[in-house]
Amino acid sequence: MEPVTVIGIDPGSVRTGWGVVRVASSGYELVDCGLIKTTSDASRDFCQRLAVIYHELTGVLERTRPQEAAIEQVFMAKNAATAFKLGQARGVAVAACAARGLPVMDYEPTLVKKTLVGTGGAEKEQVAFMVRCRLGLRSSDWALDTSDALAIALTHLSLRRFRQMAQAARKA
Repeated sequence: MEPVTVIGIDPGSVRTGWGVVRVASSGYELVDCGLIKTTSDASRDFCQRLAVIYHELTGVLERTRPQEAAIEQVFMAKNAATAFKLGQARGVAVAACAARGLPVMDYEPTLVKKTLVGTGGAEKEQVAFMVRCRLGLRSSDWALDTSDALAIALTHLSLRRFRQMAQAARKA
């Protein structure tokens, strides 16, 4: 598999997780990860929260220089207002990646869980455990949103590898 660095993004209007993973000779290597937090109090304009996500994510992209991006698709939220805000946060994250010229792939949450854990109904803690295993880490102190972002990056890399293998098989 050719060396590539990918950022995974778990978008949210209050908490946006991100994780950058690189293909290494022994598997996958954690480059960096974190959480962009915005305040959800009424005194902060929602547009300003979106601006924080955009600017912080742009800084992460500048610092880590991934070649591709993978982002979680919007899931069905409990109410329309929540889904709308989540969609806007996702749009800001996509725009930040696209502005840097990165190809952006999106993945359904159930596909990410199925790829890493084996079942689309896995709990966040199960996903976090598998992320640590795939990255060869004994423990982690990051938020579950960050684990989800790393899971998205790992899913992208796994499915990218399968696409490359299928393409090579068709050529043979």
